[in-house]
Amino acid sequence: MGGGMLQSLLNMAIRKDSPERPHIDEVSPTAAIAGGEIHIRGRSLAGSGRPTVLLGNVPAPVVIGSDSFVIIRVPEGAVASRLTIGNGGRAAASSRCEIGVQIADNIHAVANPAIDSRGNIYTTFSGSRGQKTPVAVFKIDTNYNVRPFITDLMNATGLAFDQDGVLYISSRHDGIVYRADSEGNLSVYVEGMGIATGIAFDPDGNLFVGDRSGTIFKISRDRQIYVFATLEPSISAYHLAFGPDEYLYVTGPTTSSNDAVYRISPAGETEVFYQGLGRPQGLAFDVEGRLYVSASLGGRKGIVRFEPGKPPEFFLSGPGIAGLAFAPGGALIVATSGALYRLDLGIAGKPLP
Repeated sequence: MGGGMLQSLLNMAIRKDSPERPHIDEVSPTAAIAGGEIHIRGRSLAGSGRPTVLLGNVPAPVVIGSDSFVIIRVPEGAVASRLTIGNGGRAAASSRCEIGVQIADNIHAVANPAIDSRGNIYTTFSGSRGQKTPVAVFKIDTNYNVRPFITDLMNATGLAFDQDGVLYISSRHDGIVYRADSEGNLSVYVEGMGIATGIAFDPDGNLFVGDRSGTIFKISRDRQIYVFATLEPSISAYHLAFGPDEYLYVTGPTTSSNDAVYRISPAGETEVFYQGLGRPQGLAFDVEGRLYVSASLGGRKGIVRFEPGKPPEFFLSGPGIAGLAFAPGGALIVATSGALYRLDLGIAGKPLP
């Protein structure tokens, strides 16, 4: 038998024994942080064995692996915008998947981070109820240097900037909302806010404060206090954000696994915006009016996106997400209970009121 014929037979044997090249139909979601799970659907994903999945150059643990469906978990240290899957064949398939870069750790966030006009990020070390921590609020500059910003405050919870770029901080320990100057010096803005948690400003400069025991307060610019709305008490915190419709959107996880996002009209009338989330917490809007909520949807933990006229979308996967905020330049900052992550998604946030 000639050499050419022998090589042809060998090639045929290889083609017969080797699995087909994997084909990816869907990656869901296409953004994640460490610990998140990504679902991959397609054909010939596993071949005759277990699939191999890389995030950039980092191997990802396979939780479930079949020819048509694979679940992977994002490992610590993965930094990538490309997912690749191989099945032992001669070629692999790839798809885009943005993985968050950790920019800070050793924090304790219980709500959204806050971002100033220069891109500096502020986040809390909140501590357990009644715990005095060495640092209450950290400032992370645009080079991701982390330094203490506020130290003398117990149980820092909600953060928000007003129209003048001044940072406000709620304390669920003493029911006070504080105002911080550029050096981190504090003054009392309003007190008597119960278990003060989420805070937000409307376009007119009124401050809204969520007392997680069941009240949303409105504080006018001359510091007059009103009861704006009442809700079911939350087991952790209320989280507030104003939408482009000037309605106040509120989450507050309860003991139910079927929690709601509420929206409250300027007149204080409350309605259910969406019901069916697990432990909804921080929320934010982008410039196109889409709402992002840290919650679980269908048992999957991460961030859920609501786009007008469409069903909710599981947008980002990750455990323990307490809040989120959009930074200048289209980055999304995600806060877990212990770390901050940055994802360059090219999404502009809704401008401050």
